Amino acid sequence: MSAVLRRVALPLVILVGLVAAPTSADAAPSSEHRSNVIVLPGAASAEGIAKGRGSTFYAGELFTGDIFRGNVRRGTAEKFIDAPDGRNALGMAFDRRHDLLFVAGGPTGQAYVYNTRSGQTVASYQLGSAGSSFINDVTVTADGAWFTDSFQPVLYFVPIDKRGTPGSFQTLQLSGPAADTSGDFNLNGIRAADQGRTLIVGHSGNAALYTVDASTGASAAIAGISVGVDGIELAGKKLWAVEPFSNQITRIRLNSDLTAGTVEKVITSDLFQTPSTAARFGKILAVVNAKFDTGFPPTADEYEVVLVRA
Repeated sequence: MSAVLRRVALPLVILVGLVAAPTSADAAPSSEHRSNVIVLPGAASAEGIAKGRGSTFYAGELFTGDIFRGNVRRGTAEKFIDAPDGRNALGMAFDRRHDLLFVAGGPTGQAYVYNTRSGQTVASYQLGSAGSSFINDVTVTADGAWFTDSFQPVLYFVPIDKRGTPGSFQTLQLSGPAADTSGDFNLNGIRAADQGRTLIVGHSGNAALYTVDASTGASAAIAGISVGVDGIELAGKKLWAVEPFSNQITRIRLNSDLTAGTVEKVITSDLFQTPSTAARFGKILAVVNAKFDTGFPPTADEYEVVLVRA
């Protein structure tokens, strides 16, 4: 565990202690459920996931930054990228136009861009200061990638040109409720809506979802929703909020102007063990078990992706 991770361990432990509770997910899954589990072989931690081409997914090992590549149809996964020492891997997003994988670096304050054909690092960024920033999640738009910071009231934008070359990052200062940094962890999951003009962010500390104007940084609450959110997934006006310490995913129907939402469904599974993020494959969600209920750092023997109906 690096010195940087030690500096953020206390707020994470507090968060785990406040909301974690033993659940049936602690039990070993029965053999009839194993077809819904894709093991990340050799992983000692896990947090983020992104949909790639077709049935391909990418998942990250939180504390090493290594990237796994798997296939939800085949139920397989293997280590794909052996990340350089000192990297972490949290939220991630795939840019299919240029075969790029954008990865949030958590307490390092960094972000990374990988070529998914070669596995090579295309670019790395020091978005915030190590220890005072926590780069948590990322979403890709037609123009670039947006990253959240759980400790600072900002979003970071990495532009991508038509050739697929990432440029210098920009910082967007937030205003309104999304700028609240009073919690141990604040901004978390992020997805783009309205062709990238609006960003939807989850706020863990406030158990809320907010919209952010990508031009001005002005934010507003999405009314009617309270979710202990980590990662989020979006398809049209349907949003899935992963709630780790409730061991569930809440599916929400947003209204036309993204000002309010209603809960359509709560997705549970006895295979969930503090799930952190999800990627959608049609009617299936591929969900990462972070297993923060085992401690911080987590101490599980195995980490996996769980497949559930969306």
